[in-house]
Amino acid sequence: MVPRPARRHPEADEIETLAASVDDNGGAYVVPAFSGLSVPYGRSDARGVVTGLTRHVTKAHLARAVLEATSWQTREVVDAMYLDSGVPITTLKVDGGMTRNALLMQHQADVLGVPVVRPRISETACLGAAYAAGLATGVWSDLDELTAHWQQDARWTPAMEASVRDREYRRWCRAVERSFGWNEDGDT
Repeated sequence: MVPRPARRHPEADEIETLAASVDDNGGAYVVPAFSGLSVPYGRSDARGVVTGLTRHVTKAHLARAVLEATSWQTREVVDAMYLDSGVPITTLKVDGGMTRNALLMQHQADVLGVPVVRPRISETACLGAAYAAGLATGVWSDLDELTAHWQQDARWTPAMEASVRDREYRRWCRAVERSFGWNEDGDT
């Protein structure tokens, strides 16, 4: 039995269309620290912020900034993993519903500077559970047999210049710093 593809929510399609209607975030950054920031910050006092607003920032720029926040947060986790392991990432394999957003996946490739690859079956957590059960019951003989089932659906390669990536990351980091300290007294 092959798992069904994830259902798309109309809202997800709308944000991609809206965000793609502008070339960049217009200088706006969204830090979704709704209950603090974990890796690499460990800041429970952080709260969500929107920075860089001007009269020229539209809802399309904000939509793009929301999507880009996901990429920047992923980059921070990947950077932390590299610092801990010394092993550089060469490709990011992604899964889940957000991977259907091509604009987000391209931005992810751009900010990491490595290709991003989505499998044909994008809900791999469920698939992994099925594979584990199949291995345990003898449906599949080994991991090599399972690996043969994996197929690439889409691939995004970095297109952002390193100087642009570095500038945008510095701006993201400034926005993150502005999220610190909002929960100083333990209030929620």
